[in-house]
Amino acid sequence: MPDAIALGFDTSAAHCAAALLCGDEVLAQSREEMTKGQAERLFPMLGELLTEAGVTWSDLNVLGVGIGPGNFTGIRVSVAAARGLALSLGIPAIGISVTEATAYGIARPCRVAIPARRDQLIWQDFGCDGNDGTEEGQPQQAAAGALPPGPAPASPVVPLAEAIARLALSRRTCPASRPAPLYLRPADAAPPSDPPPVILP
Repeated sequence: MPDAIALGFDTSAAHCAAALLCGDEVLAQSREEMTKGQAERLFPMLGELLTEAGVTWSDLNVLGVGIGPGNFTGIRVSVAAARGLALSLGIPAIGISVTEATAYGIARPCRVAIPARRDQLIWQDFGCDGNDGTEEGQPQQAAAGALPPGPAPASPVVPLAEAIARLALSRRTCPASRPAPLYLRPADAAPPSDPPPVILP
């Protein structure tokens, strides 16, 4: 039975990143730093990876997508793309948190910390038993230099998009709900409230 092919991608921060795997082999990957324009760049990048590897959309078996935490707009770009592709290709799309992908391949216990806006860090502990005041849980946000006691933040050992693809590949047979954005705080901009009704004389 041939190895499954996974496409992983992420636009949750100031980048557009993607990786294509066949089993354990990385067929192609790319990462471009950008503060805006991920929506316009993502699909061309994915197409370029497929072409480079000689793979077609119909060859894909699973999609992995970074669901955040991170940039609101960037997260929505990737999640919407993954949902649309999964529906059109008839394959599963697996949402992977950026902290879990960052921790991929790092010995436990460990802590990962990702720079965020306004001198903040997004962090999460993995494999901690609570004896030192930390335990594995959900991603959290803190001011840089104000992390609680715990392991020193570890550096990633696998590129983000590749880690997302590997995690998705390992979970492709497990039932999962559609990918959904993972936010740590409300959006900076909220839709305006409904204006008061106009009463005509």
